[in-house]
Amino acid sequence: MPTHILITGASRGIGAAIAKALSADTRKVVALSSADGDLSDPATPDLLWQASLDRLDGRIDIIVNNAGVFEANPIDADDADWLASWNRTMQVNLTAGAQLCRRAVLHWQARRSGGRIVNIASRAAYRGDSPAHWHYAASKAGMVAMTKTIARAYAKDGILAFAICPGFTMTGMAEEYLESRGGDKLLADIPLGRVAAPDEVAEAARWCAMEAPASMTGAVLDINGASYVR
Repeated sequence: MPTHILITGASRGIGAAIAKALSADTRKVVALSSADGDLSDPATPDLLWQASLDRLDGRIDIIVNNAGVFEANPIDADDADWLASWNRTMQVNLTAGAQLCRRAVLHWQARRSGGRIVNIASRAAYRGDSPAHWHYAASKAGMVAMTKTIARAYAKDGILAFAICPGFTMTGMAEEYLESRGGDKLLADIPLGRVAAPDEVAEAARWCAMEAPASMTGAVLDINGASYVR
């Protein structure tokens, strides 16, 4: 019986690399992108879950939450704009993922099947981020805490949860940030001397989704070139 996998944020960068890494003859993958629905709308995650279930014959075994936004929100922005930006980032980066994790846990409990969750967080969850990205760092810290909570709460049901915290990864988002903030200074802060490749993050996600031992549930994997070690 093929493994059924749902991936969000899979149109490019890390998400596309994860979809490629998880694609195999023995697996059926639904790789969602922004074209499938706007995750800033609180109604979208539940709709996407049901649509994905329909495409996967009523069964999802693994979910990878990768969708996210990284948008500057300066502290001196207009009050209403600052709050709107905060709320949008929280909805897309954290709440939408929480909604999908909730659906997954309920689905697996009803089926008594167990399942795996892989949440793509960020180094920012531990190290923080720039002064214009309070909301991004907070959303990713929330994702790590949520993953650990799920792991502790539902391991008895065979439900495993992992988080991956990349540092800078060579995607379009990172390239823009490197250019705007001064790439040389940022690279000097990475002992490895380069940012991560999407394939490196994807391999970690594939391993957590398919091979990581059950006793690792709740683990957080860092992929940041030793720019932040815990």
